[in-house]
Amino acid sequence: MLHFADSLTFSGRKVVAAWAALPFPASPGSSLPDTLSAHQQDVPWKLLSSWREQKVSCCFAQSVVLRGICQEKSTSCPGQLQSPLHSCESPEQVLQQFFHTQFPGAFSTSHVLQQPCDTRPPFPQFFSPLLTRRGFLLDKAPGYSSGGVESIPVLAALQSSPVLHSLLSGLWRELRAPDVRRWSSFFAAGVEQDDFQEALEELKTLSQCYETGFGASEDEVDSD
Repeated sequence: MLHFADSLTFSGRKVVAAWAALPFPASPGSSLPDTLSAHQQDVPWKLLSSWREQKVSCCFAQSVVLRGICQEKSTSCPGQLQSPLHSCESPEQVLQQFFHTQFPGAFSTSHVLQQPCDTRPPFPQFFSPLLTRRGFLLDKAPGYSSGGVESIPVLAALQSSPVLHSLLSGLWRELRAPDVRRWSSFFAAGVEQDDFQEALEELKTLSQCYETGFGASEDEVDSD
C-alpha cells in the first residue's frame, strides 16, 4: 500500500484518502453510463475517514476499482439525448470519461472487475431493504423478503485531493492544543520534546501541500 500510495503522490504530498461506494448505486438492469450520468453533479462515493463530510470538487491523482457492474446496454429510450459516456466502448473508457469530466487534468487510473463483492454470511446484513439480493437499488422496497443480500457492486478509490488539507491541518491543530510537557508518561516512552515539535511542523507543512487557490491560507491555519 505504501508503494501504491507513492504512485499517486507528488509535489511533497505523501498521503491519500480512501473513498468507497458500498454498494455502488446502480439500479437493476442499468448500464454504467446510465448510473454515472445520474451523478454528474457529484461523485457516487464517500470519504471513509471519520473526518467531517467533504464534497470532492477536484483532485490531483486517483486510482479507482469498480466491481460487479457488467457491460450492459443502456436503458435510455430511442431518440433520447445521451451523454458522452454512452458512446464509450468499455467500462474502463466510461470511467475515464467520467473522471475527465469531474476532475479535468487529474491523473486517473481505473480497473473494472465483473465479480461483485460477496456478502453472504458471515458478512453482516446491515443493508437497506431497497437492495436486491445482488445489491442493486430499487425505487421502493419489495413486498416480500429477499432473503438477504448475497453480493453487491462496489467502487473503491484512493485519492490525493485538497480534502486532505482540511483533515491534516485539523489533526495538526488537535495535536498542538494540549501541553504535552505536562504528560510525564508521554516522554517516558522515549519521545523527545524537540522531536515532537519537529513532527508537528512536518505535519503542518504536509497539510499545506494539499492547498489549492481556494483553500485556507497559512495565516488562517495559524489563527485557528
